Amino acid sequence: MSTTGESSLRQLAYSRIEELLNWGRLKPGQVISQRALVETTGLTLSAIREAIPRLEAEGLLQTLPQRGLMVPSLDVTFVREAYQMRRIIELSAIPDMIQRLDRAVIANWLDWHIQARERLGGDDITDLPAFLRELQVYDWQMHADMVDAMENSLIANVYRVTAIKIRMTAQTRVRVTRDNAKRVISEHLAFLNPLLEGSSELAAAALSRHIDQSLTIALGGTVAN
Repeated sequence: MSTTGESSLRQLAYSRIEELLNWGRLKPGQVISQRALVETTGLTLSAIREAIPRLEAEGLLQTLPQRGLMVPSLDVTFVREAYQMRRIIELSAIPDMIQRLDRAVIANWLDWHIQARERLGGDDITDLPAFLRELQVYDWQMHADMVDAMENSLIANVYRVTAIKIRMTAQTRVRVTRDNAKRVISEHLAFLNPLLEGSSELAAAALSRHIDQSLTIALGGTVAN
């Protein structure tokens, strides 16, 4: 196989394992063999082995000699460090968002959330789990796009890995419900509105509160909806 083909398979293996972590199909503390990952991802053993060093370097998997691979456990330090990194990056991105993002992009984010709030408030959602998954995916992509406004690939990659760790926490500790979705939408609107208006201080304060609320829930606390 060519070098390009090997690289593509390695990236595909990484992406599929990343997907398993994002959606909680690989759980914190779980030990899994390389061959089990082959069966789960549908890829070759060599592709899985090629992807492992990167996953280890990013702190997403740990090798246990003679046992396999372990997903890191979610202790308090792990959770706090992930959220601290998120806070540093997202708040640092606010000036770049205001300067570089097309206002139409922010307006579209706002419109989507307003419509989502209306859908949640009505009785027209026939498949709530599907809607909650849609909200989760939209949430992830929006926050990534916010960071991409910095136009810094190094920061974007650190943020991507940090986001995976936070999703691992969320999939394990946070039960996504209608009420929780309403809270998230409200918190998003609270920072998107000043962001659209170009108010960095108000946007930063609201975004900081959103991150604080998420951290509290991740640590097992409760917040008002």
